Amino acid sequence: GVRIIIFGDKVILEDPIEIWPKCDCLIAFCSSGFPLQKAQAYAALRRPFLVNELEPQYLLHDRRKVYEHLEKYGIPVPNYALVNREYPYQELDHFIEQEDFVEIHGKRFLKPFVEKPANGDDHRIMIYYPNSAGGGMKELFRKVGNRSSEFHPDVRRVRREGSYIYEEFMPTGGTDVKVYTVGPGYAHAEARKSPVVDGVVMRNPDGKEVRYPVLLTPMEKQMARDVCNAFRQMVCGFDLLRCDGRSYVCDVNGWSFVKNSYKYYDDAACIMRKIFLDAKAPHLSSTIPPTLPWKSKAPEGLTRQGSGIIGTFGQSEELRCVVVVIRHGDRTPKQKVKLKVTEEKLLNLMLKYNGGKPRAETKLKSAVQLQDLLDATRQLVPPTRSGQESDSDAEDLEHIEKLRQVKAVLEEGGHFSGIYRKVQLKPLKWIKVPEHNGDGEEDRPIEALMILKYGGVLTHAGRKQAEELGRFFRNNIYPGEGTGLLRLHSTYRHDLKIYSSDEGRVQMSAAAFAKGLLDLEGQLTPILVSLVSKDSSMLDGLEDASIEMDEAKARLHEIIISNAKAKNTNGSVEFPWMVDGAGLPPNASELLPKMATLTKQVTAQVKLLAEGEDEKLALTSSFSRYDQAKALGKTTIDAARIAAGLPCGSESFLLMFARWKKLERDLYNERKDRFDITQIPDVYDSCKYDLVHNAHLNLKGLEELYKVAQLLADGVIPNEYGINPKQKLKIGSKIARRLMGKVLIDLRNTREEAICVADPKFTEDEALFLPTKEVEHQQKIQVRNEDGRRSSTTSEKSMDQEDEDDRETKYRLDPKYANVKTPDRHVRTRLYFTSESHIHSLMNVLRYCNLDESLHGEDSLVCQSTLDRLHRTRELDYMSNIVLRMFENTEVPLEDEKRFRIEMTFSRGADLSPLEDKTSETSSLLQEHTLPIMGPERLQEVGSCLTLDKFEKMVRPFAMPPEDFPPATPQALGYFSKGAGVLERLASFWPFHKGAANGKI
Repeated sequence: GVRIIIFGDKVILEDPIEIWPKCDCLIAFCSSGFPLQKAQAYAALRRPFLVNELEPQYLLHDRRKVYEHLEKYGIPVPNYALVNREYPYQELDHFIEQEDFVEIHGKRFLKPFVEKPANGDDHRIMIYYPNSAGGGMKELFRKVGNRSSEFHPDVRRVRREGSYIYEEFMPTGGTDVKVYTVGPGYAHAEARKSPVVDGVVMRNPDGKEVRYPVLLTPMEKQMARDVCNAFRQMVCGFDLLRCDGRSYVCDVNGWSFVKNSYKYYDDAACIMRKIFLDAKAPHLSSTIPPTLPWKSKAPEGLTRQGSGIIGTFGQSEELRCVVVVIRHGDRTPKQKVKLKVTEEKLLNLMLKYNGGKPRAETKLKSAVQLQDLLDATRQLVPPTRSGQESDSDAEDLEHIEKLRQVKAVLEEGGHFSGIYRKVQLKPLKWIKVPEHNGDGEEDRPIEALMILKYGGVLTHAGRKQAEELGRFFRNNIYPGEGTGLLRLHSTYRHDLKIYSSDEGRVQMSAAAFAKGLLDLEGQLTPILVSLVSKDSSMLDGLEDASIEMDEAKARLHEIIISNAKAKNTNGSVEFPWMVDGAGLPPNASELLPKMATLTKQVTAQVKLLAEGEDEKLALTSSFSRYDQAKALGKTTIDAARIAAGLPCGSESFLLMFARWKKLERDLYNERKDRFDITQIPDVYDSCKYDLVHNAHLNLKGLEELYKVAQLLADGVIPNEYGINPKQKLKIGSKIARRLMGKVLIDLRNTREEAICVADPKFTEDEALFLPTKEVEHQQKIQVRNEDGRRSSTTSEKSMDQEDEDDRETKYRLDPKYANVKTPDRHVRTRLYFTSESHIHSLMNVLRYCNLDESLHGEDSLVCQSTLDRLHRTRELDYMSNIVLRMFENTEVPLEDEKRFRIEMTFSRGADLSPLEDKTSETSSLLQEHTLPIMGPERLQEVGSCLTLDKFEKMVRPFAMPPEDFPPATPQALGYFSKGAGVLERLASFWPFHKGAANGKI
């Protein structure tokens, strides 16, 4: 038999090795304080078989040597660089730290990046975040109670007291994978929630950290074998990072084993027994059965822990895919200041940051750049109004006021963040001046256009709305228990990806939603960086439809100003949405002068408040600066500012006055006696914002202005995206074309995965590699977002690895170890966060796609009653969303088109007037400056069946085809490479109508 002897602490630390117990096989492992030299002396004296070699364990105490050793054996590691210091705070010429990056020996690491101590026994690992995501640092550490990390929003500088490894941050979808080897031929892997996300340790009722066993890919199994052999540690553990379809080893530990897994215990015991017998009694090894003599069985309670079942719809339907397009949450009004500048300080600043090119524009976003601009502006603007300004020219006065506005915007927040403030400087005029060397002449700018964009920041209410909607989705969109989604997600059966446009308010809405959806805690910055991918090409911009939108606005202006009645009025009773300018109030031309008068009245009141602001701020100096970064963590109103009579949030009275003055000036030009109807949405936006957030200021006439502005905006906003359904479809298809193409890819990838899993020939190995178009899409996003930050790779790529680039690895739960009834069941979720324009555009494509010539005779995807309801809805407010859920009927044959159906719902978002009855439930929400989000509404009749085939046929003329998501190779189209049948189906899925794809309706 095998006798186990445990050397106690006294024996190991105090007794000489000569009196240590004798053994045939020795298990000694790396840990802090362990006398490794003493163990080596014992091994030399007694010569036992070493399960883990002792000499290589010195490597494990130094992360630099671990990485060097991994690279030596060709094991992939993250892109990294070393900073070695001989003494604390040693200054190094090859180490440069700037606001958003560090540079080591010429290799630049943009934030977010990871900082690890060279000392392997120091577990304080830091992650530094870019200002564009809110900045700050997250500290990871060994678990203390229920925490494994803390976020520090004010820490932005790296440590300098020692030697460190710097490596690029690798987004892993909020999940860590731990791999445990027992000899080179066995590896067990478990997934857990990454401490990077929120630092809260998930524990089961027994107090153990919740982990789920997952399958390793063939490449990962080889990596486990290589780690085991490279460090000559039979029993060891390492951290595996899975990012963009590739895997990397980032830390190797000594003796590591799994806790709370009966099957693993059995496997490890059998393997260890064979290792011992092979080393000391090989004649017995072949006579011992490979399994244990008893049948290990987990307690019944464990197998029933949680349902693990997604749920059914009808008799045999299962949810397969959830695709959601969501507008951002409540924000401050967007603002823009334009002014021509001739001041030498500002012109020199432009030259400083555009490389000295006199005819090139420059953009200022970083803290250093904006601080330079603020310093220059402070020197140009007097601190207070002198009273002599009344003698100045009107244009000079306006110029000074705009500079004062720029200064006020830049002074807000305590520190800068490119998410909230952006400045452009464009040279307009030049003169010739002698070159410095006197050899000739060169251009010198004498006038430039400055454009400052600010505002549009997610408010505390917007964050609260996004979190609440995330919680609603967690509990209602996914069938089963309230915790069903969390269990799906943590067990690798929930394939979640979140995309956002480039706007800060949209990114933060996505992060807040993810926090509610996945029941996370803490600040938004780590969640944003870990879980949200930016894709501005898919979710930003109106450039593709700018001509058509300008035409729609021009026609809209004609209808309103001339008080023209809509055409085809004879059809308006049955289909009121089919006429030009549908939804405009009949007295729109009469409402415009009233709006201009009321706007002027409100502006005058705000001006008085702004004039007394300097005195008020002097009395309440603690409120004169507002830290926007800290505001990101708030979900409540600024009670102290409100009590002091100041505007809620970051806006000063000076900026509030500038906002209203610009609206007054732009809405109506008195000299030309002309109204600009494009300002109607902005007036409505400002009215609603101040009624929700600044009602305590009691601005006279604001409520009446809101009612007038709402009547006009309800007609203007929907018509800006097309004056009639055909034009709406044309504009919508141009704006949402890429997004619609991606949605179709999502749905088809899910269908093909489900078909593959349902195939009787399906095997576990096939489940590991499910090629999809999405991995290329994400890799393309990352390259675009990071501006090529990966400056080197750790190993050369083989031909096989290049082939793998076109395949997305679908990581799976390990059914042999999983404490889950349905390990093969999967749900794909894709969340797309965007702005109002894309919500309107996508909705217009869905409801009017049947008007395309190629689809004549087809009914709309949206039922008649909902078409009428949408016509009356008008506004798709903050957090409005469109949800597509795909279900699979497992009792229908695979080839039957009814196997997969689509369910469509939408929500109007926070579409509620702040003037609603104050006795209702809304009253308490308004006190918190928050409007509730409307519940989901069906786009189809109850009981109707919209098949995936029908949905594809109707929307594909308006979607970007797969080949336009480069690279366009057969393997990269998002389908399984198993069998020719799939490729044949692919050809039939996408007979594109080229005219519609190019915007021809």
